[in-house]
Amino acid sequence: MDFRLKALTKSIWVFHISTASCNNCDIEILDCITPRFDVERFGIQLIGSVRHADALLVTGVVNRKAAPLLKKVYAQAPKPCVVVAVGQCALSQNMFRFGYNCPEPLDKILPVDVYIPGCPPKPEAIIDGIVKLVNKVRQKK
Repeated sequence: MDFRLKALTKSIWVFHISTASCNNCDIEILDCITPRFDVERFGIQLIGSVRHADALLVTGVVNRKAAPLLKKVYAQAPKPCVVVAVGQCALSQNMFRFGYNCPEPLDKILPVDVYIPGCPPKPEAIIDGIVKLVNKVRQKK
């Protein structure tokens, strides 16, 4: 098993990318770090550099301006890097589906490993999605 995949099961360093979101998902992600939910006790930590990230956490609908930047950020991440789509906008473009500025959903641009639905998803759902991600990585042995 690759040492980076093993690190994903013990300590996940997450880089958060907001692509044209309404900030509700971002608030719920920050709520996961507060003492009430405290995901840092499980080794999950938000970091400021994509070059140190194990996972990309993407919120919001991907518009025409954000798509090339998102690909560029994903290319800078060390591999293997997992992508987590958070919220209905990242999953299915929600109400922006037929807009001229949002041509494709996130999974057409990047390979998404875990989907966390909700508008906005509750912190419990985000934690459950991370647990599913860890289980998925453990099965890749």
